[in-house]
Amino acid sequence: MKRYLDIVIIVLSLCFQSGWSQETQIVEDFKPSPMNQSEKQFPQVNSQRRVRASIVAPNANKVQLDIGGVKYDMRKDTNGVWTGESNPQDEGFHYYQLNIDGASVPDPGSLYFYGAGRWGSGVEIPSRDQEFFELKNVSHGLVSENIYFSKLTNSFRRCFIYTPAGYNENTKTRYPVLYLQHGSFEDETGWSSQGKANLILDNLIASKQAKPMIIVMDNGYAYKPQSKEIKEKKERTESIFEEVLISEVIPMIDAKFRTIANRENRAIAGLSMGANQTMRIMMNNLETFSYYGGFSGTANYPSIDPLDASTFLDGKYKEGSALNKKIKLFWLGLGTKEPAPFPKSVGAFRTMLEQQGIKYDYYESPETAHEWLTWRRCLYQFASKLFK
Repeated sequence: MKRYLDIVIIVLSLCFQSGWSQETQIVEDFKPSPMNQSEKQFPQVNSQRRVRASIVAPNANKVQLDIGGVKYDMRKDTNGVWTGESNPQDEGFHYYQLNIDGASVPDPGSLYFYGAGRWGSGVEIPSRDQEFFELKNVSHGLVSENIYFSKLTNSFRRCFIYTPAGYNENTKTRYPVLYLQHGSFEDETGWSSQGKANLILDNLIASKQAKPMIIVMDNGYAYKPQSKEIKEKKERTESIFEEVLISEVIPMIDAKFRTIANRENRAIAGLSMGANQTMRIMMNNLETFSYYGGFSGTANYPSIDPLDASTFLDGKYKEGSALNKKIKLFWLGLGTKEPAPFPKSVGAFRTMLEQQGIKYDYYESPETAHEWLTWRRCLYQFASKLFK
């Protein structure tokens, strides 16, 4: 027994000497997240990138902080206030929720964001390079809500429009347009809320690293009108987002805003699901767009044969050289910590492009996964290359 205790003491001593105790100890320098509701003190983030949440729930039996796919037990004090911390999180924006006696609910302290198919909480872990999407003392553009009726879906829809600083003053100036799409289980609010697209462009334009442009952010979920039978089965009909964008949204934008309405001044990009959608739209409408950006996605071909480009090249653009003359910028971006299947599918797609002699630009976001900091960085890199 004594020998066993001696071994335990030696192991613990080595752990303390190696700094293990300092790594596990929580540093008490927490500050409120910039994503909090006005004057709310929680959630908070410390220098270790831990998230601390707190909620008053005196009658609850168990409360957990649910972030990054992990649930962390919270502690209740004598006043019925539950408080708890997460392990260190990656830099950038994260969705999270609280779990109260088995019910997952938004944190009343944070602003709400649409992601994971619901309105929920979000927290910002400060990043070392956040300067490029910070709110600065520069001229700012305007994000406006545009509601329209879609005959194709037989429903009201909306898109958000970013117009650059000076748009309302320089009434004779016309602008190129970027059509920018969100990912799965997100919507048209994502790029201006979680993605900071307007601030990224404000800063790029102010520093003359990007040309002033209009950005259109629409909802990628668009379906044919449902029959009574389909409604009863609660099924979705075929997606017709491509048709909505090409035949309804683009003509509407060109009519309502001072665009340069030609393919040379029109770009399309998206993240994850949006990258898949916009890839297909681009290839089906090369007379409409001349710039493409795919963030954490390509064309949804996780098992694509790099030597078989028949699913990608068709029509009169059967050779890469012909496509190179048509597309001014073919741009791909990915985080270095992306989960499966993204590294494999994007890697296979890049191999196919190279086999076909198709020119493209590629960017890797350091130490980020399938998340908004990856996509913010992608937009920053991509937008600086547009319309030049």
